[in-house]
Amino acid sequence: MIMTDSVQDLDRTPIPDSAQPGKPDTGQRNTERPDAGHRELPVTTAVELVIPVYNEEADLADSVLRLDGYLREQFPYDYLITIADNASTDNTMIIAERLAGTLPAVRVLHLDQKGRGRALKAAWSASRAAVVGYMDVDLSTDLRAILPLVAPLVSNHSDVAIGSRLARSSRVIRGPKREFISRSYNLLLRGSLSASFSDAQCGFKALRRDVAERLLPLIEDNNWFFDTELLVIAERVGLRIHEVPVDWVDDPDSRVDIVATATEDLRGIARLGKGFLTGSIPITRVRDEFVQRSRATGTGDGGPRPWTLRGPTGGLLGQLIRFATVGVLSTLAYLVLYLALRGVIDAQAANLIALLITAVANTAANRRMTFGVRGPENMIKHHAGGLIAFGIGLGLTSGSLWSLHHTVSTPTRWVEVAVLVTANAVSTLIRFLALRGMMRNKRAGS
Repeated sequence: MIMTDSVQDLDRTPIPDSAQPGKPDTGQRNTERPDAGHRELPVTTAVELVIPVYNEEADLADSVLRLDGYLREQFPYDYLITIADNASTDNTMIIAERLAGTLPAVRVLHLDQKGRGRALKAAWSASRAAVVGYMDVDLSTDLRAILPLVAPLVSNHSDVAIGSRLARSSRVIRGPKREFISRSYNLLLRGSLSASFSDAQCGFKALRRDVAERLLPLIEDNNWFFDTELLVIAERVGLRIHEVPVDWVDDPDSRVDIVATATEDLRGIARLGKGFLTGSIPITRVRDEFVQRSRATGTGDGGPRPWTLRGPTGGLLGQLIRFATVGVLSTLAYLVLYLALRGVIDAQAANLIALLITAVANTAANRRMTFGVRGPENMIKHHAGGLIAFGIGLGLTSGSLWSLHHTVSTPTRWVEVAVLVTANAVSTLIRFLALRGMMRNKRAGS
């Protein structure tokens, strides 16, 4: 990673509360070093905006000049613009270095590997601004939205801020295909991960640097799913996410591979779901760190609140999507177990064992993921209800097998599977209604 800065030193005194309007980061210096160990880097500027780029020689100069000109004339805080070059193979890096050598508030960060998430991690981790953010190089977002984006962060009112193209008051110009994909993706997030923010992939976000320092180590993705992972984890931690309706003009020359990105996003959603289910993503520990910091510094209102299912994400549609996701995984596990057991025992015994194992796992997963229930309260009751639903499912599947074998003398293995899948679909509906009735009023935090 190579960094080129248009100023000579990065150690600068903290900015005063009354920053001059449109003041570029020109470098008041302080050579004192913080103590060793985990430390808060000194604040050197109010806001740092990162522009991730890959082979953007055609648009880079015009976009940076336009952004710098706007901030210099209209922005009330000190600012820094960082061009994060993602291993470009054209003249992007040369143009970026020229801009950094000409404009006092521009610096360049070069990475040898591609990935928007990787670029943002590197730039934000090296930043000494109070607030860090990013914009797409095409400046699709109206620049007048920058101040509404960062102001709640500078004032410590909010922790994360995002632009939203899906808010009611947003004005968006883009094709119907992209609109459909965007809305479908965010609906999927609400259903599968209980996200309550409206637009995960808008290229216009910011967060406080102290928040970034704690969240970035938890984020695995280095590409397009980085945004979603950041927001979902921030929400689970209990941080306050501020949304800004934006005026957005889509770039028709976007080079994003929609199919590859969608596949990557689905894998990311599955990984996050697994991480939350198993506890491998340390949400509670990070939340406690924020609470302790808030109490120690005397800022805020005690830190983030524990995350709970609430609003439309806890409604019937969200529950159905999450239940269906768990159900698909349970059905696949059931079929694998059934086929494995069928080779050594008869059909009825294989069905009983496979159904029992997956029923217990299904109840546990739905209790946590679909209905948001945490802790041991009513666990026995919920699993008992799940076993009753299991009994109904066993009766349906066993009866279906009995009917099949008395109707067809020697059915193939795959005919058995088809009959069982149909019977399981009916028992799944019964299970959903039963579990929803038991757990409706037992969500954690409600």
